[in-house]
Amino acid sequence: MSPETAKAQETKTRLLEGALRTLTEQGIARASARTVASAAGVNQALVFYHFGSVDELLAAACRYGAETSVARHRGRLAAVTSLSELLAVGREIHEEERAGGQVALLGQLLAGAQTHAALGPATAAGLDLWIGEIEQVLRRVLVATPLGGFADPAGLARAVAVSFVGIELYEGVDEGGAHAALDALEQLGALVAALEDLGPVAQRAVRHRLRRAGGSAP
Repeated sequence: MSPETAKAQETKTRLLEGALRTLTEQGIARASARTVASAAGVNQALVFYHFGSVDELLAAACRYGAETSVARHRGRLAAVTSLSELLAVGREIHEEERAGGQVALLGQLLAGAQTHAALGPATAAGLDLWIGEIEQVLRRVLVATPLGGFADPAGLARAVAVSFVGIELYEGVDEGGAHAALDALEQLGALVAALEDLGPVAQRAVRHRLRRAGGSAP
């Protein structure tokens, strides 16, 4: 990589990180070329040189932030061996992301998507990164449980991701209620853990009952 290319990449990264800081600390309404460039420590003309518009920069920052967060936790998710462990790890990640300002960022992105056309697809793409990681875990851990062959990993991954998104946003108005919801998810994990501990005969009986009740997963 040439020095010029390396410098351009460094500037783009600074702008992406500046955009994320601006969204987290000042909100979508204050996200302008001037405020983002100030947070990045560069000339505001570079916003348009590298990204074309503020909206395109914000969309790119959304994708960049999601990719960075997912990469940071990918190893922990890959080590998960059960659904109950996935829920426990999910709660740990939630707490870390909240402390790091990601909850506030997500709220700003979802709010901004209503008026900034580029943010909707970018936010959805960022959430899809999380959903893809969760789906991989679910496909791996469900196969050895009575839920294997019954639950739809793709749909369940979206349900888990949407649940955590909802809890993160709800936490801003009712922190106690949000933690109660997380506790309920952990209780669900404990129930699944009990199913995982059943012997093979009991597990077959549970699978048979589930199929009779709702049919096999597609």
